[in-house]
Amino acid sequence: MSKTLLWRESIATFDPRPAGANPDRRRREPIPRPFVPSHKRHRTIFVSDTHLGTRGCKAELLADFLARNSCDTLFLVGDIIDGWRLKHRWFWPEAHNRVIQEILHKVDSGTRVIYVPGNHDEAFREYCGRFIAGIEIMREATHETADGKRFLVIHGDQFDGVIACAKWLAHLGDWAYTMALELNEICGAVRRALGLPYWSLSAMLKQKVKNAVDYICRFQDAVARETRERGFDGVVCGHIHHATIEELDGILYVNDGDWVESCTALVEDAAGHLEILRWTAFGESRDPAFAPAPVGEAVAAPA
Repeated sequence: MSKTLLWRESIATFDPRPAGANPDRRRREPIPRPFVPSHKRHRTIFVSDTHLGTRGCKAELLADFLARNSCDTLFLVGDIIDGWRLKHRWFWPEAHNRVIQEILHKVDSGTRVIYVPGNHDEAFREYCGRFIAGIEIMREATHETADGKRFLVIHGDQFDGVIACAKWLAHLGDWAYTMALELNEICGAVRRALGLPYWSLSAMLKQKVKNAVDYICRFQDAVARETRERGFDGVVCGHIHHATIEELDGILYVNDGDWVESCTALVEDAAGHLEILRWTAFGESRDPAFAPAPVGEAVAAPA
């Protein structure tokens, strides 16, 4: 058994209303499975941008997260399998198989699994409206929280002007991002060997480069504007690998992050409380950037 310990860290929360009525929801009897410690149940889980089929995917952590967290509904919000990368080079280790097995186990246990394909797994968009292995494929979805809020669930690539207008440039950007992730791994290995704390090159580039920051802001504004025009209370999306819960002009914008850098997922509890969780490994190879926050300190989204 691996000596690696795992930690669930709360990094953002939003609770628009106090816990109130017990929601009426369908209960399913799960299929027996081996004991999994630290198991927690949620009403809904959202994950996106796992990029299975790439070396950057943190498949071991993702599989562990899925094994230790159950739900009534699981949303796969795009870029689950990286078809772009697999077309050029096949990469599919056992850990990636385990992620698929955990998802299928949830289907077998009665969890409703909804797959909203993104741009990297756009091949699945041809099957929208169908079921594959018990998984519902949808171009977009609507989710109603336990307290009655209506959320649009989309991947979000349709709001990316680069993808819409110049797909070749999007592929070039994907290549550059992959190179940054590989450099990040090398940098991390060197810093660990020197006894230095973890430092993310790719995260620094996104936070410090002005164009990247402007892109994120423009993307969020465009998604929130479309959500407002369509009469929803909020939106859950992925695509830009930037986990956050923000209120933008009366719309709750939620991005569930990714499983390449941040290893984050969005969860909803029985009262409709939304929270972004970061799932990280620590111990001998602990990354200080992923250290748990002190008890009682969580980043709260605007009420």
